[in-house]
Amino acid sequence: MTQAEIKLCSLLLQEHFGEIVEKIGTYLVRTGTQPLRVLAGDTGLLLDQVRKALCVLIQHNLVTYQVQKRGLVEYEAHCKRVLRILRYPRYIYTAKTLYGDTGELVVEELLLNGQMTMSAVVRKVADRLTETMEDGKTMDYAEVSNTFVRLADTHFVQRCPLVPETPASPAAPPPAAPTLVSNEKDMYVVPRLTLVGKGKRRRSCDEEESGEHKAKKQKQDGESSEPPPDDGIYWQVNIDRFHQHFRDQGIVSAVANRMDQTSSEIVRTMLRMSEVTTSSSAPYTQPLSSNEIFRSLPAGYNIGKQVLDQYLTLLADDPLEFVGKSGDSGGGMYTVNLHKALASLATATLESIVEERFGSHCARIFRLLLRKKHLEQKQVEDFAMIPAKEAKDMLYRMLSENLVSLQEIPKTPDHVPSRTFYLYTVNVLSSARMLLQRCYKSVANLIQRRQHETKENKRLLEKSQRVEAILASMQATGAEDTQLQEIEEMITAPERQQLENLKRNVNKIDASENQVDETIFVLESFIASTARRP
Repeated sequence: MTQAEIKLCSLLLQEHFGEIVEKIGTYLVRTGTQPLRVLAGDTGLLLDQVRKALCVLIQHNLVTYQVQKRGLVEYEAHCKRVLRILRYPRYIYTAKTLYGDTGELVVEELLLNGQMTMSAVVRKVADRLTETMEDGKTMDYAEVSNTFVRLADTHFVQRCPLVPETPASPAAPPPAAPTLVSNEKDMYVVPRLTLVGKGKRRRSCDEEESGEHKAKKQKQDGESSEPPPDDGIYWQVNIDRFHQHFRDQGIVSAVANRMDQTSSEIVRTMLRMSEVTTSSSAPYTQPLSSNEIFRSLPAGYNIGKQVLDQYLTLLADDPLEFVGKSGDSGGGMYTVNLHKALASLATATLESIVEERFGSHCARIFRLLLRKKHLEQKQVEDFAMIPAKEAKDMLYRMLSENLVSLQEIPKTPDHVPSRTFYLYTVNVLSSARMLLQRCYKSVANLIQRRQHETKENKRLLEKSQRVEAILASMQATGAEDTQLQEIEEMITAPERQQLENLKRNVNKIDASENQVDETIFVLESFIASTARRP
């Protein structure tokens, strides 16, 4: 665990859960598995505070626990899972793109609460959607339930591990902590629920105070005391499935940039056919025949079988090897080489970073080393057609930044420089790891900058929120335009300009965070894919 990762985890936990949870989470990330008493002693927090903080972290799948042989319960934080908090906006936006506003809110509620039952999610989402609708319109529970089922069918949400039902024996003492078990068969099986109803709007304060509504509320409270039909079946967001979708989108985009739109659509069809059958960690997709691909192409693409075969042959013969041919049955069996695709995406990212930081000449040398593997300095000058002094300066700059490495090959055992070959090379994996750490550091700096900007303008932001609240309440009571204008003038022109600048700066920082996270995703996926290879 590097210092950059620990610092970023600390900032994310503090921003989303507050100081106490951040203190416990950061301590666990830094020290590894720890029991409850040690956590309370070393952090200086009360035992009750530590318990509540651990409950929050476990609820959000950031911490797990294990019962040791002596019955001691130890807690462990998962740094990689904490870092996924940075990607929450991207998960929510993807759900909106694929399943509309309802899918967006379902994923948002699950991410905000960590784990929820389906019935609770459906009610909450229906209420939120009803709030945004025009008066007289409501969102039906059945519609939200259908979207939830579609998310489960495509594996974007999954069941949480459950406590297995065991017959209670009075002689045996209860375990120190329950053992959670997940059933692979039921992971995406949605319970059969008949959720009948519509979303409700929030009532005004006056209505709440009236006796009639109080009686209704008590009646509703009495009815809601019964457990829901899916009580105990909790759901969570399947982050690996979202990552699989992001990876597929990156591969399709790369094929479109290299070849054309039709090629990318063929690859998209192959990935879509394999998205549920192929595991997110597999190096290849399942083999698909040319006939199967032809039948699964979107209806709008009017290309013949012969043209499809030509495109598949072209993709299989491409030097990048995104698509490979694995057999000749069924008109030819084809797979998408996921590892090669991720390696190409990571290499392109490295090339882009080198070009942005050191210029096009350095990028030319870097690409040359990637292609030729090992070159002497004289060979680099000749192949890249760059003057000797300039080439030497560029190589040493990249060497000092650990983007290229130098390998010594002596002719004699004494390693005399005059009888030693000095070869420059690029180790893509180590360069990716180094740049990944820099990305973590960049995101941490961006978060700190945003916090500083907000803190500096705290008084102005509070004043703006107060004025907006007054305006909203006056508009609700039907105030005149002159009165509203007077309230708006409480914020002066310079203050308004300052608020605009703050909003613009915060938006830039947020956009930068998302862009850096895209780079982090590509580098992490490549490193994980390389680590899984035998």
